[in-house]
Amino acid sequence: MSTTTTNQDTYETESATSVMHLDALALAGAAAVVSATVMLLLGVFGAVGVYEGAVEAMEQWHLFFEPTVVGTVAGMVEAAVISFVLMYAFAWLYNAFVR
Repeated sequence: MSTTTTNQDTYETESATSVMHLDALALAGAAAVVSATVMLLLGVFGAVGVYEGAVEAMEQWHLFFEPTVVGTVAGMVEAAVISFVLMYAFAWLYNAFVR
């Protein structure tokens, strides 16, 4: 029983040399949504009195975050903007290096 591996070898060579490029807007948008969701959860947990250590850490790290409705929304916006900018810059830099 003999099998030919010519097609497989060609495929492996092509896939080994191809480089993946990141979609900067998609990555940054996803990071912004995740960050805003985490801030929402921390705002709810802070209002309830659960995970107080994490809530206190977020209050120290973020300028506008507090476990109130206004503070939670402001923290969500702040986290989304920071995450979007950092992840967009990361994806842009990654794509620049893989060229």
